[in-house]
Amino acid sequence: MYKNILIPTDGSDLAGKAVRDGMALAKSLGAQVTVLTVSLPFHVFTLETGMVIDTAPEYTKHTKEKAAKTLGDAANAAKAAGVACETMQVEHEHPYQGIIDTAKSKGCDLITMASHGRRGVAALVLGSVTLQVLTHSKIPVLVHR
Repeated sequence: MYKNILIPTDGSDLAGKAVRDGMALAKSLGAQVTVLTVSLPFHVFTLETGMVIDTAPEYTKHTKEKAAKTLGDAANAAKAAGVACETMQVEHEHPYQGIIDTAKSKGCDLITMASHGRRGVAALVLGSVTLQVLTHSKIPVLVHR
């Protein structure tokens, strides 16, 4: 059925559960996995806390450290599940587009990711990377809650 699954993660607990569940799905299907984390580029004018208090080199360093930990945890989950896994970090202004672009470039036939479950006004105002992936992806998306 699915042979190449993309699992985007931001390192949160809920995303970690989606990574573990995605690995279990991949194992049951005999699929390979690409785990992705998307970082925002540094901006001088922003409301993103890490960018407000960091210089560009500090922001880049912190972003790479967080990505390395997140991807290392995912690689360990893949190894424990016996699943072939590639990890990668990309930088993109729009994380949802970075996810979709990576899925296309890696030939993925399924994206499986967490939903942070915002409801009501918070969902409308804050939006959701998952919602944007669902809206714009032509590749099937499996959402974990």
